[in-house]
Amino acid sequence: MSYLEHMETIRQIFDGQKRYFASRHTLDIKFRKEQLRRLALAIDHREKDILKVLESDLGKCAFEGWVHELMLIKTDIKLMLKNLNSWSAPERVPDTLGNFPSTNYTFASPYGVTLIMAPWNYPIQLALMPLVSALAAGNTAIISPSEHAPATSKLMHEIIDEHFKSEYVAVIEGGVPEKQVLLELPFDYIFFTGSTEVGKVVMQAASEHLTPVTLELGGKSPAVIDETAKIKTAARRIVWGKFMNAGQTCVAPDYLLVHESREEELLEALTREIVRQYGDDPKVSSDYGRIIHEGHFDRLAKFTEDGILYYGGVLDRSELFIGPTVLREINWGHLVMQEDIFGPVLPVLTYSDWDEALRDVEKLSRPLAFYLFSENAKRHRQVVREMAFGDAAINDVITHMANHRLPFGGIGSSGMGAYHGKFGFDTFSHLKGITKKPTWIDLPLRYAPYGRKLNWIKKLLG
Repeated sequence: MSYLEHMETIRQIFDGQKRYFASRHTLDIKFRKEQLRRLALAIDHREKDILKVLESDLGKCAFEGWVHELMLIKTDIKLMLKNLNSWSAPERVPDTLGNFPSTNYTFASPYGVTLIMAPWNYPIQLALMPLVSALAAGNTAIISPSEHAPATSKLMHEIIDEHFKSEYVAVIEGGVPEKQVLLELPFDYIFFTGSTEVGKVVMQAASEHLTPVTLELGGKSPAVIDETAKIKTAARRIVWGKFMNAGQTCVAPDYLLVHESREEELLEALTREIVRQYGDDPKVSSDYGRIIHEGHFDRLAKFTEDGILYYGGVLDRSELFIGPTVLREINWGHLVMQEDIFGPVLPVLTYSDWDEALRDVEKLSRPLAFYLFSENAKRHRQVVREMAFGDAAINDVITHMANHRLPFGGIGSSGMGAYHGKFGFDTFSHLKGITKKPTWIDLPLRYAPYGRKLNWIKKLLG
């Protein structure tokens, strides 16, 4: 197939989905449930293959592949199936005196043809979890997976083609040219997960058609450790969250900001935990992943030159390996503090004054996640009330994502919109407001000529 034919095929798939959505098939709740069950069976049927391609693309071990990707999708499907009837039913709201008598309710309707643009770091989870929400809400979907995880992209294409018609769900593989063609099309909704820079491009393209978007981006998510923190527990959880998937997690703690009185204790605890979780040589650990490609490797390697290397710093470009690395004596001006790290490099900064520490965090872009390790309940409340971030975990990292009853999403440069569970259903639904009036009565107060009716209106409603 030539390049032009390939691009024309993309447009034909889009047009086919437009026609299919217009047929009203996806509005039926029974149909939506059948498709969610079909997706669940498809995942179960190819589970071993999925785990294999995740290892091929990212060096991801089976535990992380199943727990951090497949389990979350399965949980979301179960939640949708359990609640879809109630979520999609009309919801009554009270009448108002000015509109009496009437029946009023909200009704969730699908947007139509949706585009899901997925990244490479969690290429199954971050493609199929939005798909679950899109299908549950009654939409059709085109998935654009990342070209940087080619084995996963190819398998996903096979799975979707095997179980769904392209007029309902389709996968469009490819890089920038394919994505540019997709972004030129007038989708009814776009869901993008990726970098802030590309997110801006997506949003600009969407604006040409006034297409609503959800952007799940990144940001430098801080982990603040105060003088009351339980250091051993904090170190164990931080190492787990920072170095899973070789640090290529959008909600991984990007940097640590620790009270100066606890720095040495924390650094020693981090070292012990890295060795405990990945051994003396993480390169031979079956649980430690690899960097996605050489360009990303080179970018991360530059960060290891900042400050003073406290632990790790092992680099092997031929194997795309960067070992767990801890940097100390970092300041806010270092290169590692100017960008999203998105890798296994952990800079450690110190603070002496609590309020000043929070102000320093606020100088950076609003993060996708905020992590606080503290036994001070007053500080817990202060961070939740005063700081701007997408979501947070207190005395832990990342685990807030595992609760499908919580929204997941960013703010400002870390994104807009949220999903997971009911929030995903709502994201892919347009909530219509409906007023239904009877015809057996028609109060004349609202009609001209108005005369002295304003005085009555003020008495009734003023």
